[in-house]
Amino acid sequence: MLMRPTTMWVVYLLVAVTASLQAILIGTHTADGFTYTDYNNYIIFRNSFTHLIHGQNLFTHYPAEQWDLYKYSPAFALIMAPFSVMPDWIGLPVWNMINAGILLWGCSMLPFQQRTKILLGWFMLLELLTSLQNAQSNGLMAGLIIGGYGCLKKEKTGWAALCFMLATFVKIYGCFGLLFFLFFPNKVKGGLYTALWGVLLALVPIVVMTPQTLVWQYQNWLVMLAADKAASYGLSVMGWLHSWFGVNGGKDLITAIGFLLLLLPLVKIKKYKEQNFQLLYLASVLIWIIIFNYKAESPTFIIAVAGVGIRHFAMPKKIWSNILLAAVFVLTCMSPTDIFPPMVKERFFIPYVIKAIPCIAAWLIITYELMTYGREVRESVEVG
Repeated sequence: MLMRPTTMWVVYLLVAVTASLQAILIGTHTADGFTYTDYNNYIIFRNSFTHLIHGQNLFTHYPAEQWDLYKYSPAFALIMAPFSVMPDWIGLPVWNMINAGILLWGCSMLPFQQRTKILLGWFMLLELLTSLQNAQSNGLMAGLIIGGYGCLKKEKTGWAALCFMLATFVKIYGCFGLLFFLFFPNKVKGGLYTALWGVLLALVPIVVMTPQTLVWQYQNWLVMLAADKAASYGLSVMGWLHSWFGVNGGKDLITAIGFLLLLLPLVKIKKYKEQNFQLLYLASVLIWIIIFNYKAESPTFIIAVAGVGIRHFAMPKKIWSNILLAAVFVLTCMSPTDIFPPMVKERFFIPYVIKAIPCIAAWLIITYELMTYGREVRESVEVG
């Protein structure tokens, strides 16, 4: 029963609805004299369409309406049009079901046997719940990047390009999905499709605004992203270095080193066609975009956890690999839960960035496996 695809879909959608209803039933709270809901991220997404059509700056504060900034593209604001007219008790569950469903769809496109896909789904579920409880878009992001890779495996180049560009226009780091075009033929075709979808998504808000206003919105987006980058360390490599070793600067240098390490395995061109190598690199990208994101917070880690799971199920099973998977589940997935007393979270997990540590370790291991790929690793993925 638990290993049936239908069961997995029902569970994911039920979790999405339950998380939504829980957030709605919690009610509101007051901060700085304003009243906010516990699903404020969804409110930000919903309001973005209204701000868009009224020609307002998408990327400034609206404290009377929402807490925190909108950080997505103008195209994403346009996509949120249907949610702007839905009551929250309908819109929020639909939004969370889209996130859960796209993630599960993306994983269904992986070249695993059905049983392995379901095991991956169960492994991700708790971390997905954390994201859904915060009404964030991280399940959507993970699903689009994984699904884009899956589309390339199935020679659906146009759909892959759409997945990657949609991810990019949700959160800018979705563009890293484009790296997977390197592993497959028809690169020119892929480039043309990417350009087509990119131009379409960039310009589609013109249907509700003038070109001059659209250019202004993109300028505002760039200004906000630049300011946002300097604001914090997050649950990232930089956050770990800061909390453990007192490192207070060098964000750009750390990012540059991480980026070079991300690209370094791509020198192994002869391995591009090997499925395990591709899956390891997919895992690396999914983890990298979180642990080198200085705004990374707990709900974003569904993306990294998906990468850890893909790496585990793609590679030969060893005792240390099982230990790594368990460490990620306990210290990353379970860290926000009531399993750990509040005192442990406040004095240990939060200040010492514990949630990120297993994922950082996993990424370093994956990088080593990619660079040494071929010495011991052979194709071990069970193709469905």
